[in-house]
Amino acid sequence: MAARNMRSLPRTRGGGSSRRHFLGQTLGAGLAATLGGQTGRAAQGDGTRLGQESVADVVILGGGLGGVAAAVAACRHGLKVVLTEETDWLGGQLTAQGVPPDEHRWIEQFGCTRSYRSLREGIRDYYRRHYPLTEEARGRWNLNPGNGSVSRLCHEPRVAVAVLEGMLQPWVSGGRLVVLREHRVTAAAVEGDRVASVTVRGARSGRLHVLRAAWFVDATELGDLLPLAGVEHVTGAEGRAATGEMHAPERADPTNHQAFTMCFAIEHIAGENHTIDRPRDYGFWKDYVPRLQPPWPGKLLAWDYTHPRTLERRTPGFSPDPKVPATGFNLWHYRRLIDATQFREGTYRGDISLINWPHNDYLLGNLVGVTEAEAARHIEQAKQLSLSLLYWLQTEAPRADGGNGWPGLRLRPDILGTEDGLAKYPYIRESRRIRALYTVVESDCGGAARAEKLGRPASEITSDAYVDSVGIGHYAIDLHPSTAGDNYIDFDALPFHIPLGALLPVRVENVLPACKNIGTTHVTNGAYRLHPVEWNIGESVGALIAFSQRKKAPARAIREKPELLKEFQGWLRDQGIETHWPGLMR
Repeated sequence: MAARNMRSLPRTRGGGSSRRHFLGQTLGAGLAATLGGQTGRAAQGDGTRLGQESVADVVILGGGLGGVAAAVAACRHGLKVVLTEETDWLGGQLTAQGVPPDEHRWIEQFGCTRSYRSLREGIRDYYRRHYPLTEEARGRWNLNPGNGSVSRLCHEPRVAVAVLEGMLQPWVSGGRLVVLREHRVTAAAVEGDRVASVTVRGARSGRLHVLRAAWFVDATELGDLLPLAGVEHVTGAEGRAATGEMHAPERADPTNHQAFTMCFAIEHIAGENHTIDRPRDYGFWKDYVPRLQPPWPGKLLAWDYTHPRTLERRTPGFSPDPKVPATGFNLWHYRRLIDATQFREGTYRGDISLINWPHNDYLLGNLVGVTEAEAARHIEQAKQLSLSLLYWLQTEAPRADGGNGWPGLRLRPDILGTEDGLAKYPYIRESRRIRALYTVVESDCGGAARAEKLGRPASEITSDAYVDSVGIGHYAIDLHPSTAGDNYIDFDALPFHIPLGALLPVRVENVLPACKNIGTTHVTNGAYRLHPVEWNIGESVGALIAFSQRKKAPARAIREKPELLKEFQGWLRDQGIETHWPGLMR
């Protein structure tokens, strides 16, 4: 929980006196303290000196896809931006978390913003310019470097980092954008219903940096600014009575979160032995059976798992050796980042696959609503789970030929830019969510729930198009098993829209969300959390700030005044942000 301290501070730069309070996050010995005076004054209690103070039009906290997209849009319209990122890689779930983009089936034709399409094409062009592709692969307009079955664009995280950096570099060079990597938000100074400044801490130096702006964007993976700034928010699952959702639990449970995952990348080199040391907690994870309803089919470290849709036992095939075909669906190909056959012989010793499977989803605790020590403990346990999965694959996993294990599986730390071979950051599926002017519920976009609400066959309905739509997306409502014991909740959603009201907090005026922290529910977050939707949210938020500045109108007024809303939506479309699905697709 955030600690609160209140005191009178010196007069603001605008000249008027004000009553402000400072919200700080408890860190170790206790950073939560009231800061006062000039930049450089020591924080009370911990001896840390403030590094410096910066002023911008917009401060964006979090350099994931939503944060980068918000920066692109704000810089495009001439605003001065400070963008912070907790790791040393921009890109969030696409890079630091290691996960190739989960997208809808129309993504190559429509259904994303123009700048997101530029990102996708930039990744393909990077491979064409810098990698020794075969001529056949080079000639494919829809090049998929990994040919992973989960995505039309499976690729190495580092390539996406390079492309994202390139997209931002002109504004960095021009002085319009400052990027603070390895900085984490620790506190916020609040004046009434507005945030006046935030404080971030550098991970390496430990120095504090005060950032002041007219606007603040929370694009962090867990909605870290919300409690620090006193922004009303929700965690976990709402109860059915509150949302009316057919897939919501009967009772609300703020601690019921989707599992997170520590991803890792591996290759297979036949005939070699790259078995890692037995992980410390292997004995625990080898025997671990998830406690879920409906029940998991057995041990987590076994091929059998619960099919997300049918909830029946499913057994995939697995073979990393191209000379030994798998029986049925080959899990090795699921999130394959590199298909070695698409590159000149000798470029790769074998395929490289990203392991983000049901088998390494971590269910024993949350990263929200717990102390830093507890969160760190859960992350360490999740790492032990992923390393245990790798060790099981190398030594004990049953093979189709009756043998056990593939010792030639080799961990690739270089692919994810870490020493331990695991992703820089957990793959986050669920965040704190703002209490918004409008909350997206299941009957807005869930196929069965919307058909029931409208009293019409599913074949005749579309999602709620929202008068205030500022973007579009599509993905199934896909909830992984949860920390409260829910098994998969996975069902069809209609192509959906992003309402402006879901981006506006109920009270705070100058904080906007740009990640998985918008006004969705535990259920609908399952569809709105994926890569192109997060980018669309961030880009629309950046554009909203620029439009608000230009019109000298509060963000809320843009939604409330039909003429302003219509102008804003047209302005978005001019920038390549689709506000409605063509023909209101079913």
